[in-house]
Amino acid sequence: MRSKDGKHGSNPDKISRAGPMCLMFVVLCGFSFYLGGIFSSEKNSFLSSDSIPATVNHKDNALVHVQIEPISFPDCGNDYQDYTPCTDPKRWRRYGNYRLNFMERHCPPMSERKECLVPPPAGYKVPIRWPQSKNECWYRNVPYDWINNQKSNQHWLRKDGEKFLFPGGGTMFPNGVSKYVDLMENLIPEMKDGTIRTAIDTGCGVASWGGDLLDRGILTLSLAPRDNHEAQVQFALERGIPAILGIISTQRLPFPSNSFDMAHCSRCLIPWTEFDGLYLLEIHRILRPGGFWVLSGPPVNYENRWRGWNTTVEEQKADFDSLKKLLTSMCFKLYNMKDDIAVWKKSTDDSCYNNLTPSSYPPKCDDSRDPDSAWYIPLRPCITITNPDLKKLNLKTTPKWPERLNVASDRVSLVSGGNNIFKHDQSKWKVRVKHYQNLLPALGSDKTRNVMDMNTLFGGFAAALIKSPSWVMNVVSSYGANSLGVIYDRGLIGTYHDWCEPFSTYPRTYDLLHLDGLFTAESHRCEMKYVLLEMDRILRPSGYVIIRESDYFIDAISTIARGMKWRCETKDTEYGVEKEKLLICQKKLWYSKISQE
Repeated sequence: MRSKDGKHGSNPDKISRAGPMCLMFVVLCGFSFYLGGIFSSEKNSFLSSDSIPATVNHKDNALVHVQIEPISFPDCGNDYQDYTPCTDPKRWRRYGNYRLNFMERHCPPMSERKECLVPPPAGYKVPIRWPQSKNECWYRNVPYDWINNQKSNQHWLRKDGEKFLFPGGGTMFPNGVSKYVDLMENLIPEMKDGTIRTAIDTGCGVASWGGDLLDRGILTLSLAPRDNHEAQVQFALERGIPAILGIISTQRLPFPSNSFDMAHCSRCLIPWTEFDGLYLLEIHRILRPGGFWVLSGPPVNYENRWRGWNTTVEEQKADFDSLKKLLTSMCFKLYNMKDDIAVWKKSTDDSCYNNLTPSSYPPKCDDSRDPDSAWYIPLRPCITITNPDLKKLNLKTTPKWPERLNVASDRVSLVSGGNNIFKHDQSKWKVRVKHYQNLLPALGSDKTRNVMDMNTLFGGFAAALIKSPSWVMNVVSSYGANSLGVIYDRGLIGTYHDWCEPFSTYPRTYDLLHLDGLFTAESHRCEMKYVLLEMDRILRPSGYVIIRESDYFIDAISTIARGMKWRCETKDTEYGVEKEKLLICQKKLWYSKISQE
C-alpha cells in the first residue's frame, strides 16, 4: 500500500486499519453513484424531486425499494376528453401549413405537460366486446357526429339510438367492403394463401377495410391523422381494429423498412406524384420486396370516373400517366387492374435497383442513413435499397402465415445476440403469459381486445397470445435494439416510440397495457409520473395493466397508481424471483365533475 506521497508505508497497524476503511469508502462511493444515477433530480429524472418527494428505505445496508409520498391527480375536465398531446389541434397554429406538417407529431414541452387525468365522455360505457364491436359501438364512447353527418351517403357509419353502426361502406366501395375486398383478392391471389399477412391502410376512414381483412387472416394497421374527420382512429380502435395516429408529411412513418406485405390507399387524397414522389418513396421504404401497393380512386378508372372528380378526362389521364411513370422509376410493376382498383408490385429484381444512379429520378439513396431509422427522421427524395445481406426479406421467400410466426428471420442477426436469444425469448413468454392468465383471467379473453406491449424485443408476448381474440401493438423503444423488423417478419405489427413522450393515439383506446422493465430501462431519461399518466390516458376505464418491474420501483408505482384511481395488487413472478415483482392493476370508471366551458 502507498501513502499519499507515493512511498511505501511501514506501520502494520495502520495498514490493517486502512485496508477495510478504503474498501468501505469505495463501496459507499459506488453505492452513492448508483443511487444518484437512478434518483437524479435533474429536469428529466425518473422521479421528479420537486413534484413527488422520494425516499429510499434501507434494511441491513441493502436497497429495498423506492417510496414516494401519497399523491392524487386532478380531473382535466370534459374539454380534454379527446386530448391527444402530440397532435393537439389547439397547438396547430404554432406550426406551418407546408405539406400539412402541423398534423405531424409536435409534443408539448415539459412546461406544458398536463398533470391531470383525462376523463371519459359523459355516459361512457364499457365497450362492446369483440367480435360484435366490429359492427357497432356505443355512441357516447365516441360522441362525434361529423363523419356521420358528412359521410352518411357513403355508409361509413350511421347513428342508431345509443349506438353507431358500421355497415362497411366507403367512398370507393359503395356495395360494401366485403365485395371490394373480394375483387381485390381476385387481383391479388396472394391474399388468400397466407403469403400476405401484414398490411397498412393510409387514410383509413373508420378502418372498415382493415376490419374485413382480419377475418381473412391479414393483420392491418390503419393510419390516419387527426383532421376534420374528427376521430377516425378512435372509431377504429373502439371497434377493436388496429390503428394509430399518423400522416405521411415531412417525417418517416414510425416503422422499419421492408415491413408491410401490402399497402392500401382508397381515395386517401394523398398527392402521390407531388414533391418528387416523396410520399410514394416512403411507401416503397416500408413495403417488403415483392409487396403490393393498392390504389383505388383518382386517377384509377379515370375513363369512367372523371366526371365525379371535378376535373377533365385529359387531366386525369395525364395524372395516371405520371403516376405509372413514377412507380416504374421506383422499380414497381403494374401487377393487375380492374374497375376502380390498380395493383403495383415492388420489384424483387436487384438489377432494377443496380441500374439506378445518382442522376436517376428518383435517385438511389446513399448509405449514410439507416433505412430502418424512423423516429423523427425527415423524408428523403431518394429510393432506399434493401440490405444485400438480408436475403430472405422477399415476400416469396418469407414463410407463409402462420408458419412465419415462429421463424427467426434474417434480421435477428442485426440485434446483438439475437440468434441465441430468439428461441429463448419465445419459450420464456409462453411460460410468462400462462402465469399472467392464472393471475388475470381477462388476459387473452374478449375483455382485452386491444392490447399493447409497451417495450418488447421480438414480440414474444404477442406471439403467446396469437390464438386469443386479442391483437397486440408491439412497441419498440426508439432508443433500444432495432428489433421491430423481426416483429414484422413474424407477421405481427408494431411501432417505434419513446415513452418520454405521449403515444400517437386517442384516449381510452387500449384494454390492457403490458410492460416489462420499462421503468428500469428508461430511468435515466423519463419521469415515472408522466409515463404512468400517459398510460392512464390511453387505457380504457375498467382496463388492465400488467407491470413487470424491479422490486425497487413497485411501491412507488403503486402509490402513483392509487393517485390515478387504479386498484393494484402485487404478485410474484412465475418463478418467484425476489427482486422482480408483478403489479396488476385495473383502472376505475369515473366521470368528470368539471363541465365544458
